[in-house]
Amino acid sequence: MVTPVLLSGGVGSRLWPVSREAYPKQFLALASELSMLQATLERTSGMDCTAPLVVCNDEHRFMVAEQLRQLNVEPSAIILEPEGRNTAPAVALAALSAVASDPDAVLLVLPADHVISDAAAFTAAVELGLAAARDGALMTFGVVPDAPETGYGYLRRGAQRSEGLYELNSFVEKPDQQTAQAYLESGEYLWNSGMFLLSARSYLEELENLAPDMYNACVASMNGAARDLDFLRPEREAFLACPSNSIDYAVMEKTRRGAVIPLDCGWSDVGAWSTLWQVADQDEQGNVTLGDVMLEDCRGSYLRSESRLIAATGIDNLIVVETADAVLVADRDQVQNVKTIVNRLKDEGRSEATLHQRVYRPWGNYESLIEGDRFQVKRIVVNPGQTLSLQMHHHRAEHWIVVHGTAEVTCEDKVFTLREDQSTYIPLGHKHRLANPGKIPLELIEVQSGSYLGEDDIVRFEDVYGRSA
Repeated sequence: MVTPVLLSGGVGSRLWPVSREAYPKQFLALASELSMLQATLERTSGMDCTAPLVVCNDEHRFMVAEQLRQLNVEPSAIILEPEGRNTAPAVALAALSAVASDPDAVLLVLPADHVISDAAAFTAAVELGLAAARDGALMTFGVVPDAPETGYGYLRRGAQRSEGLYELNSFVEKPDQQTAQAYLESGEYLWNSGMFLLSARSYLEELENLAPDMYNACVASMNGAARDLDFLRPEREAFLACPSNSIDYAVMEKTRRGAVIPLDCGWSDVGAWSTLWQVADQDEQGNVTLGDVMLEDCRGSYLRSESRLIAATGIDNLIVVETADAVLVADRDQVQNVKTIVNRLKDEGRSEATLHQRVYRPWGNYESLIEGDRFQVKRIVVNPGQTLSLQMHHHRAEHWIVVHGTAEVTCEDKVFTLREDQSTYIPLGHKHRLANPGKIPLELIEVQSGSYLGEDDIVRFEDVYGRSA
């Protein structure tokens, strides 16, 4: 059996404004009805697999748990990296978790934000490499290139080991156009997919040999790991001593156990809006439209509307992406520069770099509808059976109006129920809690009033999700 390991630590800043730090691309349905994380997991459904391992950061833990729950998947562990240290330590944490229950575990390491259109071809490639992985080979998947792509790193394959399996000769950085064309014509080079098939024990042996400081830090961190609800928290201080490096640089470029499986399965890392334009269905003029979009005499463009009408006329080769609080307009050939825009937003301290107008929480989500001097109106959705923290505010009072569903309200020593069209008032300084005891989502409108309306004006007394702030 294979243990899927989903690496869910990316931010996807080149897909701003839809992908943001607080809700990045792996949690979004960008290429299908499923989120990219869910589609990655579904891709393994035709294989003989154990329960998956997911490695993510603390901020995204409840989003990962909820998206797995939607698929009725019970993970063997959701491992929370104390801090991002690149892919080599992330895989080490997963490998240490896997060998604790199965010393012979074979890991299928998958970034949670890639697209594969031919799942059957991918499954066949995994099955092809299983025997070699069990024998100790550390295998990566090299995508057979169909164009001289300059945005990907490459692998050079060596001698053939067996049918469909080759020695791993070398890794090559992103080439210029002329070099990429030469790679394509040679037939020896493959795109570096960032996916791996390897024995957990063999990977740890090579990591200990090639990067002992990293290995020792990960072992110490997992030895001190603690359970927190459904999550596994490696010990923080030990992990912070871990060097940061990719699995390519730390292990795969140096190991003598490396092998590569050529893969032709409609793969894309969806690293930019131009990539989504390439993988989506285009109209006769080469346009891709999603949401409320109206075109007239447009060609080769990608237009995505999240909240309002986009109308375009006479445009060529453009990317236009609209969200509730931001609009991106870019030449399709310049979308790699979107990351520069995001960095500028961060430098200026603008919330659009990290947060959507709709903010997701473990209990549901909220969305700011309007904000003025000393008041703010929010739409709050609480998922069935979920409960907000028992809390208090120093600077604001709140009015709650139930629009849909049933609310259980705690205000000081009173606990009562509100139904549709009913409302209540939470005075400043009063301890309060909101819960949804029903089987359908609770939707309410919250009107805040006071001298300060920031999200940091929350004093928590109890919280089922273990949050202190």
